[in-house]
Amino acid sequence: IRYGKYFADLVVSSRSLDDGPLDVSAENSPKALRPVGGMICTGRPGAMQVVTRGTLAKAGSWTHQYSDLGNSSCSADEIVKGQLNPLWFRDVDLEMPQRHGRGHAPLFQDGRMFVEGIGALRAVDAYNGRNLWEFPLPNIQKAHNADHLSGTAVTGSNFCVAGGSVYVHDKQRCYRVDAATGRELGQFPAPAQRDGKAGSWGYIASDGKLLFGSLANPKHQVRFAYVRADTSELLGESSTFFALDAQTGELRWRYDAEHSIRHNAIAIGAGRVFLIDRPLSDDDKWDAADKSTKLPPVTKVKHAPGQLIALDVATGKQIWKSDRDAFGTMLAFSPQHDALLMGYQSTRFKLPSEVGGRLAVFRGSTGKPLWDKDAKYVTRPLINDRTIYAQGGAWNLLTGEDQPFTLNRSYGCGQLAGSKHMLLFRSATLGYLDLSRGSGVENVGGIRPGCWINALPVGGLVLVPDASAGCQCSYQNRSWMALSGSNDQ
Repeated sequence: IRYGKYFADLVVSSRSLDDGPLDVSAENSPKALRPVGGMICTGRPGAMQVVTRGTLAKAGSWTHQYSDLGNSSCSADEIVKGQLNPLWFRDVDLEMPQRHGRGHAPLFQDGRMFVEGIGALRAVDAYNGRNLWEFPLPNIQKAHNADHLSGTAVTGSNFCVAGGSVYVHDKQRCYRVDAATGRELGQFPAPAQRDGKAGSWGYIASDGKLLFGSLANPKHQVRFAYVRADTSELLGESSTFFALDAQTGELRWRYDAEHSIRHNAIAIGAGRVFLIDRPLSDDDKWDAADKSTKLPPVTKVKHAPGQLIALDVATGKQIWKSDRDAFGTMLAFSPQHDALLMGYQSTRFKLPSEVGGRLAVFRGSTGKPLWDKDAKYVTRPLINDRTIYAQGGAWNLLTGEDQPFTLNRSYGCGQLAGSKHMLLFRSATLGYLDLSRGSGVENVGGIRPGCWINALPVGGLVLVPDASAGCQCSYQNRSWMALSGSNDQ
């Protein structure tokens, strides 16, 4: 009998009862056994041996909204390549925010996929789809269950995974949850604001030692990007950045902004926190008293530039600061190349301040400008090794030179998610581009991704929890699924 790969949590060999233990190891296990914890038991009675399968080599992870602390939007996975085929699928039994709410991206680490619904956080075995645990968080994504097409595009995520823990906040407090069991390990309240009043948690990230966050500005409420909706809980600007001990929640340091810090303009890596301290954009603001259902016209956006700042990750002390035209609304950092990318999140359905049309890269260690150029792109830029990819072009990370790249996809406003060989995106259905084969855009028919990021190339697979809630178009399959490429590990 030929079994599919990765489905088994436990394999027992009856043949080995007479013949003795099989020649297996953590690195050399049956393909039917799931990686990262699947067990095989072989050997004669009274002398049986148990081997636990390890992690697939070069499998990658996705621990933050945009893959990592640096916002690369690209995992380190070197396994998954096209063509993609189903490995497992399951029903949608966790209530999810509707697709126009742009909910938070799923996360993946150590064989587990973490998905946040409207009222709970769930962990699933990424290799066979089995539920592992569920942590109740009532109404945690209620604000994303609307047609505003803002959501995570504005706020960033509210959860991350590091050091064996999942950190998830509900604005008032951050829960530390054991990634393996779902058991609550602690609660960390947001630090107080400068005036001593209670703070509201905004940005979140962790390297396993420190837990990073920000105090969101509740007065800066931004307007909807599509259909009129209540965006009062979708806070994307903060007045303070801070670091806590990731185990105890003890405050290590804080940086109080001169102006404001946009959550999308924070990146961490190589011992530094990079951020843009910049005046708020009045054109982004939403007046809750305005009952209009249409977006007001924006004729000319006025948004003063800010300061690009690097802080020491351990102490919060300033390492360098640049007053040179900090124009951007998003940052991404490559520790491998010491390169800090500044640009815009100039996507379909966006804030007025996301004007787009420009990219720049700085040396992360010194702030020295490497290049700055006009560039047209309509997705959030992604860093894959030495190349920046976006819908609209590709550029050398260190020189800015244009690179050969074509992305002809169908409709959809979802963003790119990448790995070494793969780009994932919405192209009506689930689209992908295998960078190793030059085959052009291919599709997995019958399913549609969401309107931000919900398909991840990680762990040797493509993981696609559902993000199509509310859609009435004729996509035949609404499910959670994992897809496998041409690898044979």
